[in-house]
Amino acid sequence: MREPLFMSTKKAASAKRGSSAKSDDGSKDVDNYLAAVSEPARSTLNTIRATIRSAVPPEATEGISYGIPVFKYKGALVWFAAFSKHCSFFPGSLAAIAASKNELKDYQTSKGTIRFSVDKPLPATLVRKLVKARIAENERRKRR
Repeated sequence: MREPLFMSTKKAASAKRGSSAKSDDGSKDVDNYLAAVSEPARSTLNTIRATIRSAVPPEATEGISYGIPVFKYKGALVWFAAFSKHCSFFPGSLAAIAASKNELKDYQTSKGTIRFSVDKPLPATLVRKLVKARIAENERRKRR
C-alpha cells in the first residue's frame, strides 16, 4: 500500500497514540486525517465516510489503522484513504470485491483495493453493499 498523501505512517501512528485518550471511538483521529486531506478529495472521503456510517450498526467504531481511516465491527470492516492521484476504498475482502465485480467494472481494482477519482466516487449503493458484505463476513467469523 502506498503512503497516504496527507502524512507519513510514522506521524499517523504517533498522532493516534497521542490522541487515544481524547476519543473513545477514534472518530477524532479520523477527523484529523480528513482535515489534512486537500479538497476535493476531502469532500469525496467525507461522503464515503457518511455512507459507511449509514450502513454499519450503531456499535461500530472508527479509528486509524495502517495510517488510514478504518471502521470496525467485530473486527476491521473497511478502510478508505486519499492518495496523490486517487482515492481508495479497501473492503478487506477478496470475496466482497469478487461479488461486486460487475458494479466495479468502471473502477481500477487490485487484490484488496478499489481506486477511484475524486470526480467519479464509488456510488453510495455500492459502498453500502460492500460494507454489508463485510459485516456478514465478520459476524460469520465471530460465530465460529
